[in-house]
Amino acid sequence: MVKEGTAAHGTGADTSVPPTVPGSGKPSKTPGKESAIRRIVRERWNAISLSTKLVTTLLVLLTIGVAGISFSIRQLVSNYLLEKVDAQIVQQANLVFQNINSLRDSDTNSSGMTSYFLQIRDTDANILTTPLKPTIAEGVVSEPILPASGTMGDVVFGEPFTTSAIVHLSGEIPSRSTLSTARAPWRVVAMRVMQNDNFVNIVFIGLPLGDSIDTISSLTRYCIMVGTAVVLLGGVLGMLVVQGTLAPLKRIEKTAAKIAAGDLKQRIPAMPENTEIGSLSASLNAMLARIERSFHEQQETTDKMKRFVSDASHELRTPLAAIHGYAELYKMQRDMPGALERADESIAHIEASSSRMTVLVEDLLSLARLDEGRGIDITQQVNLTAIVKDAADDLHALDPERGITCGAVGFMPRQGDEPSRLMFELKDLPAITLHGDASRLRQVVTNIVGNIHRYTPADSPVEVSMGEVIASIGGDSLGRMPATEQSLRHFLDAVEVGQSVHVGMRYAVVRFSDHGPGVPAESRARIFERFYTADPSRARQKGGTGLGMAIVESVVKAHHGFICACQTDGGGLTIVVVLPIAPVEIPVMSSPGGKQAKGAKQQKSGKSLFAPKSAKSAKPSKPDKPDRRGVERKP
Repeated sequence: MVKEGTAAHGTGADTSVPPTVPGSGKPSKTPGKESAIRRIVRERWNAISLSTKLVTTLLVLLTIGVAGISFSIRQLVSNYLLEKVDAQIVQQANLVFQNINSLRDSDTNSSGMTSYFLQIRDTDANILTTPLKPTIAEGVVSEPILPASGTMGDVVFGEPFTTSAIVHLSGEIPSRSTLSTARAPWRVVAMRVMQNDNFVNIVFIGLPLGDSIDTISSLTRYCIMVGTAVVLLGGVLGMLVVQGTLAPLKRIEKTAAKIAAGDLKQRIPAMPENTEIGSLSASLNAMLARIERSFHEQQETTDKMKRFVSDASHELRTPLAAIHGYAELYKMQRDMPGALERADESIAHIEASSSRMTVLVEDLLSLARLDEGRGIDITQQVNLTAIVKDAADDLHALDPERGITCGAVGFMPRQGDEPSRLMFELKDLPAITLHGDASRLRQVVTNIVGNIHRYTPADSPVEVSMGEVIASIGGDSLGRMPATEQSLRHFLDAVEVGQSVHVGMRYAVVRFSDHGPGVPAESRARIFERFYTADPSRARQKGGTGLGMAIVESVVKAHHGFICACQTDGGGLTIVVVLPIAPVEIPVMSSPGGKQAKGAKQQKSGKSLFAPKSAKSAKPSKPDKPDRRGVERKP
């Protein structure tokens, strides 16, 4: 018996033991050679383009699929033909054995029954005779290799087996095709010959497999040709499809390069969003739009900040220069006759400049607090009607000769090509109560009225109106809208939808319409910018700082409202202020008894222009007083 160690040594097995970590008994890790190879392969693979990867993967899959299908077909056909030959041998064995003489005398070059091989042995497997040996063309004889005489080897009776062929030449050199046919293997079956239930002989009957092999070879060649054509055609089509599918990615890459170069207006061509690239394009376009908007907003903020610092410095420098100049003048003239009178005049100018500077600093401080969200409390219950009435009274006190007409805001829906619009209705101011900061809202209307007093003729008429509408837009969205006439049109479209379906938010609309010189269309949105004045010289003469309308916009935005300036019909300027009140209450369904739940019934006014007034906000109107503010102007 060979020992285990000797056997291992004798087989040349590698008995080296990997190095161990001292004190642990565990194999130590060698430097990561395999990891380095994997890293190199990964880097090489990542360096290949996506289209090449996809086309290569497609070709590999097609090749594997075609090869698998071809091999399966070849095996199925080969097994079928082999089973057919086996059935033919078994079924015709008796017929062949009984017609040995007729088969022997037939033409050896003919096909059919003469292709059979027949060998007879005795019961001890000794060869007695081989009566049938098929002769192929050119005198070539082929016969199967069988067990030697006197033995059966591994042959089992009744079970066909495949064996090689022995070729006998007649002396002439046969052709290659004839020799190839003669070398084809044989399918042979061994059977017992029984006479009167006695075992008398053993018979080996066989058929050549040349025809089957030729069929399989032809089928294999056909599968190879068809498979090659399928792989090539699939590769070409796959390359075209991959290139067409990835073409949008190329456009995305080029668009990204242009955006990186500074062209933020570039967008990716739109595609159906149900596709992956279409969804990616939509997401990227939305992201690019937000980036562009943020960039422009940042740029506008930076420009506004620069302009604000410059304007603030200029506005502060003017009163400071005046104070410094009158102080120097006083020092120069204090020893001259009449110095006391001139000193009083200088002090008066210094006091006026300091007062103007104080107002300017207070306005700047107020804007800073509003920007930081401080200095305002929008949780108070505010009677907006009283604030607007007080503003109209203040304007009448400032300009007794001005005709001031108070009324309600009406809404005219879209009619044909005429867009929807707000209109003035001659009636009492409606009672409106909302949540907000009373002092700040009073500052809003006071600043607007102050601008009308400063920049319009004292005898030009003014219409002050307010009303309540329903709009299908939220307060947050409304508060983010810019102070432009386009935003006002967007709000009016939302009002038209809200009035029709009675769903959305209730808003208070306040309008101040004057008939003065007005503001050019290109400058209307700028009147809410800080330190902007259409005529700086007139603003300085009237005592304005250029911050009043900026404060108005900041306060309105803090209330999640909207403000804009538009042209008055017939000339002049109209300031529209929109403030949220509360969401529209959804009506409660009627009970089976026919009674409605409390608060579900809503009274409809004579006109469907305004939202229903809640019980809390409605107040009994005071008796009409004689109008002392001038002659009312008919709309």
